[in-house]
Amino acid sequence: MSARPREDLKNRVYVWIVRLGAWLMRRIDVKRSVHGIEQLPDTGGVVLAISHFSYLDFVMAEWAIFDHNKRYTRFLATKKSFEAPVVGRLMSSMGHIPVDRNAGASAYQFAVEALERGEIVGIFPETRVSRAFTLLPFKTGAARMAAQSGAPIVPVVIFGSHRIKTRTHKVKLRHARHMPVDIRFGAPISVAPGDDPEVVTDKVHQVMTDLLEESMDGYPLEPGAWWVPAHRGGSAPTPDKAIELDQRKAS
Repeated sequence: MSARPREDLKNRVYVWIVRLGAWLMRRIDVKRSVHGIEQLPDTGGVVLAISHFSYLDFVMAEWAIFDHNKRYTRFLATKKSFEAPVVGRLMSSMGHIPVDRNAGASAYQFAVEALERGEIVGIFPETRVSRAFTLLPFKTGAARMAAQSGAPIVPVVIFGSHRIKTRTHKVKLRHARHMPVDIRFGAPISVAPGDDPEVVTDKVHQVMTDLLEESMDGYPLEPGAWWVPAHRGGSAPTPDKAIELDQRKAS
């Protein structure tokens, strides 16, 4: 009997992990709402630009997309994530892409090749989890990948998953039960080879900012809560303060 192709094995692991993640989210009764996912192309390369407030954002995006059209999303993630004994092996087995912050060119090229093969590549343009629970400044990687590969950028905003697991607060499982999580997909943004990546990045940031405001308009916000952005009456740090805290921690 011939061995299964490597791609087939990779996708079998992916399906198993996504189903396990979905089962866990259902076990804690996550109240997921998904909007605009019909705008995600059913075929061809896609740069998925995702907001990053929680360590579970990639789980929420994968869950929504796989439920919708059974497409696989390959995420760019820090090399450190791949060094964890169990999680790292699973991420590699699922076809995710490790990024070395000191030498990111190879990961970039690998992502472009995946896009040219017709895959979805997930990227967090902020490059880190936002303490402010609003969008921080974006890097231009998504725009450059889209321009080089010809794939559109599909913006995605996820709000509420940070109440389950994020970098600044430890949430007990019993408090994470029944949590509402809002996932919003925007219309594909086409990028031509000669487009200025800074201009494209600014456009993506504005579209995602609008999606985030729409999400919070319909979300049951609690005044003064740690998970509510400052401009919405919460006690989360402002974006400027969040950047300052990140810089202080890195120094």
